[in-house]
Amino acid sequence: MANLTGGQALAQSLKKHGVDTIFGLPGIQLDWLFDGLYDLQASGDIKIYHTRHEQATTYMADGYARTTGKPGVAIMVPGPGLLNGMAGLSTAYACNSPVMSISGQIRSDLIGVGRGELHEIPHQLEMMKSVTKWAQRAMKPDEIPAMVHEAFKQMLSGHVRPVHIEVPPDVLQAKADVELFSMPQIEPVKPDPDAVEKAAEALGKAERPMIYVGGGVLRAEAWDEVRELAGMLEAPVVMSVNGKGVVSARHHLGHSMMSAPDLTPNADAILVVGTRFLQPSNSNYAPGDGQTLIQMDIDAEEIGRNHKPDIGIISDAKLGIAELIERVGKHNRARESRKDELEALKAQQEDLLFEVQPQASYAQAIREVLPEDGIVVNESTQVGYFSGVGFPVYHPRTFIGSGYQGTLGYGFATALGAQVGNPDKKVVSINGDGGFYYNVQELSTMAKFNINMIAIVFNDGAYGNVKRIQQQSFDGRTIASDLYNPEVAKTAEAFGVQGIKADGPDGLKSAMEEAMKSDAPTLIEVPVGEMPGMWHIVRRGQRT
Repeated sequence: MANLTGGQALAQSLKKHGVDTIFGLPGIQLDWLFDGLYDLQASGDIKIYHTRHEQATTYMADGYARTTGKPGVAIMVPGPGLLNGMAGLSTAYACNSPVMSISGQIRSDLIGVGRGELHEIPHQLEMMKSVTKWAQRAMKPDEIPAMVHEAFKQMLSGHVRPVHIEVPPDVLQAKADVELFSMPQIEPVKPDPDAVEKAAEALGKAERPMIYVGGGVLRAEAWDEVRELAGMLEAPVVMSVNGKGVVSARHHLGHSMMSAPDLTPNADAILVVGTRFLQPSNSNYAPGDGQTLIQMDIDAEEIGRNHKPDIGIISDAKLGIAELIERVGKHNRARESRKDELEALKAQQEDLLFEVQPQASYAQAIREVLPEDGIVVNESTQVGYFSGVGFPVYHPRTFIGSGYQGTLGYGFATALGAQVGNPDKKVVSINGDGGFYYNVQELSTMAKFNINMIAIVFNDGAYGNVKRIQQQSFDGRTIASDLYNPEVAKTAEAFGVQGIKADGPDGLKSAMEEAMKSDAPTLIEVPVGEMPGMWHIVRRGQRT
């Protein structure tokens, strides 16, 4: 037991749960929490990256979490501060990212009274349940350690998603004798042996099995198991955007979603692991008669949500696939290598993607300079859309997307968090000018903390995707899609960040090489014109 303020109890509880990095923005309701963090930062136990906007706290926490596998922690004031951070939490929720949101509240005896206290909004805790898995409030200092302990347990068990905790300012200031807790032991979800046996028999006897994987495989760190099983079955592995890197793009079995329409109709057994399986289920190549669909997910509610499987397995992906590997051997038939067939399919796709210019050449320029283990954070922009299927990824947790939220403007701040979590790797952020200016102020954070990532901004002076759709769908009439920007590279320089202006793919490659050599926070501005759409490639076979 220790006699601590609520703020000290919260700060010490975070330390006891292994938190060493926090992304936060202080404010009056959080004064006693930040005072509790003061000594921990001074001693080097916890480092706080304070941002210029609350939106960046949750985005940075998400980028940190998804590239390291460790929980990301974001702190913000209640009311408008928390509302600012909700876009990042919604993205983390969509991408199954372990982010802990911490906020203040108004004074405990005034919650729900509606007096109009500073930063008061009605039903704040209930609001947070729309973008988190679990949310709770502590009303006494001695409740805080148990609440933090339960928050970590909820966040990391089962279907990993963000959680939220909040503490009123008077509770953070009050003192009490408290008992601190350490990180909870999370028991992994083990598969039903009978279900695994049925799946192993179906996969082993299949002539042309295939595997779909998503972000759940990366979360479970099950990439080695997927590769081993795929090799045993000679099964191509189709990776969602959030699953890129489970199998190297160099391997003949590693495929993007572009391969799904070609491979799925001819597969007689299909294993789906850690993905919502939405795109295939909503297509004209959705599995049907004569195909055995097996779905493995840690969340029982996800089994059959988008497409009813023949065999459902509720399991941690790493344990479940390991069990399949043990059992599939006795059923496994001899198969010829599909290397020539699958490499021919990849070559066909590469030819098709190369016609998408200039996006293909810009992506190639980035890939040629970025180390194999470098991390790319995607965005809702033309080169970003291309990269979702056309950018080769060789290692797990080195490509980050925004999931089904498609959160415009998330990328730059998310990449800052990824770089903080991976100081020995190079992180590249792909942006359009529209999305980049959502968080342009975080150039200050980039400079202050010397976060030496590379931000690339493709500047077409428009919300380019919106503008093209307007032109094509409404007889050339465009509205509210043109933008006015200052010179982006000079804006970076004004913040103390190295700014480089590059022309064309060759210029981008040279600028990337310069940025890699200088190893300093860098922004590369690439002026571009209108780019062609590629949805006809990405969404081939989709039902509208």
